[in-house]
Amino acid sequence: MGVVTVATLLGLGGVLPGQEAAADDAAAYAFAEDARSIDGAEDIADSVPLEPGRTYRSTLPARGPVHYRLKLDGTTNLYASATAVPPAGRTASVVDGVKVSVRDGEGRTCDVDTASFGTAGSRHPVAAWAMREISPRRSLCQEAGTYYLSVERVDPDGQGSSRDPWDMELTAVSEPAPEKAGATSAPTQWNSAPPHPLAGSPERRPGGAGFTRATPVGQGVWRDDIRPGRTFFYRVPVDWGQQLHVTAELGASGTAGSGYVAAALDLDLYNPVRGHVVDVGVDYDGGSKAGSLAPLRPVEYANRHAAERQAGAMRFAGSYYLVAHLSAGVADTFGDGPVPLTLRVRVDGTVQDGPAYAGEPLPADVFTVTGQDREAAAEGGTDGDGTVFRALAVGGIGTGTALLAGLGVWTLAARRRAVP
Repeated sequence: MGVVTVATLLGLGGVLPGQEAAADDAAAYAFAEDARSIDGAEDIADSVPLEPGRTYRSTLPARGPVHYRLKLDGTTNLYASATAVPPAGRTASVVDGVKVSVRDGEGRTCDVDTASFGTAGSRHPVAAWAMREISPRRSLCQEAGTYYLSVERVDPDGQGSSRDPWDMELTAVSEPAPEKAGATSAPTQWNSAPPHPLAGSPERRPGGAGFTRATPVGQGVWRDDIRPGRTFFYRVPVDWGQQLHVTAELGASGTAGSGYVAAALDLDLYNPVRGHVVDVGVDYDGGSKAGSLAPLRPVEYANRHAAERQAGAMRFAGSYYLVAHLSAGVADTFGDGPVPLTLRVRVDGTVQDGPAYAGEPLPADVFTVTGQDREAAAEGGTDGDGTVFRALAVGGIGTGTALLAGLGVWTLAARRRAVP
């Protein structure tokens, strides 16, 4: 038997997450291990099909859209998301990013969304979503048939924009109709007052490198050190009836540099289908700075009837994703050393029953919060123990020691699985 590394045993492709996290470019994004590689079509007639419940890896050209095909029935909602992963670079057009649209077989637009790099103009993974929704409020895109997902760059010719193709991760999620018809309007009464940020000393919780490697966190105060140009992913289980509040803080740089970087930290919140909900930018002058996400509605099925897209995005329970990016421009003023990042996460409200669906969503568990989800959020575990490895790497432990420690974790997990 040949030598088998711990990374191989844990299905990490021979690269430890800590090594991925140490990379200084956007390629450190961790794509889903089960992502199927496909090519988008320049001509819509040549588009390849996407299956709900699957994750795909593809390429976004510098100019022009690429198309994918969807076969949909007349009762199911479909949510498609594209996460664009640009190549490394110090600058970017502030309006560049990714545009996603869903169209019916006659070319009529069902939905469209755009995500950009924001004020700081720093390249990092951004995601946009579009849907085919069955709704009495809509007249288009209600029939069964062939639909198309189109993805393109927003501003490929802008100042600082990359002329290279971008990697891209695609997801398609289906949501069946509820067994019984419910409210046809969004709730008008909800607590919109911003609470005081959660107090307490932070606990170390290293950030993940992608949506599928997002580090679980729950209510609490969480801390990691983030370098300029890096992006961290966290996921928070939020159940039906619960309300999420998040404050992000940047600590002192610890350098002699002085200056000011607008929107140095970009914190985005995405819902369980990777649909953008809200974001906040935190300016930085080398000292402690903080910013909070705008108050969010409690998670409720009827939120989808709201006129505002932000309110409508809070339409299902599941894992909500916090994506924190520190602008590459911070290094120009304060050096490329790590900056303390603290997330104060509060989850309020009593868990309620969700809708009884007439079928199974795909993936099956996307709109549920399980006891395992809550346990992982409290203890910080991830599939494949990626968090453990990254903590070892960041802490400066040698490769051999990290492998031995990882092997111990893997062995213990194997023994636990062997106990009847």
